[in-house]
Amino acid sequence: MINYPFGIQIDETKKEKTNKNSYKNRGLTLESLLNEANSYYISVDKALIYKKPTPIQVVKINKDNIINEAYFKSPSTTDYNGIYKGKYIDYEAKETKSKTSFSLNNIKKHQITHLLNVEKHCGIAFIIVYFTVLDEIYIYPSFNLNKIIESNKKSISIEEFRTNGHLIKLSVTPKLDYLKIIDRIYF
Repeated sequence: MINYPFGIQIDETKKEKTNKNSYKNRGLTLESLLNEANSYYISVDKALIYKKPTPIQVVKINKDNIINEAYFKSPSTTDYNGIYKGKYIDYEAKETKSKTSFSLNNIKKHQITHLLNVEKHCGIAFIIVYFTVLDEIYIYPSFNLNKIIESNKKSISIEEFRTNGHLIKLSVTPKLDYLKIIDRIYF
């Protein structure tokens, strides 16, 4: 069979079968899935959740208003925040290639503190982790994260995610309907 327009022949017997619930090979990163979901939530007036920009301090601008030098002002807190059903929501999004665990070195100490403080003040706080090799995305609430921190563990095992985290399955609109899981956890 010819694959028009490139004229490449494909051996159908060697073609890899893809899981229809797979995010792999679609060019979709966790961030793009979350941004798409958040845009959808805003468009249907379900929630207001935004990606936080990293604060920078501009030092030098040339005559054409092009930034020549800048630096990060202060450590950023987490990736996303907003409001959902009258509650403040805040979360950090991460990807890992590990099949066995998610290293807590991937999250800065001040980010963990921030998430725990959000929860302490009755907000919704969690991490969302995409195990890219396993093609699994989990929400892991900060109340569970606190237990891991208190036990001095350096990582969260995939078994822990599967037991105490919440797997997000592929949807139609949005593809990553994570608020469906938030409803089950918090409401």
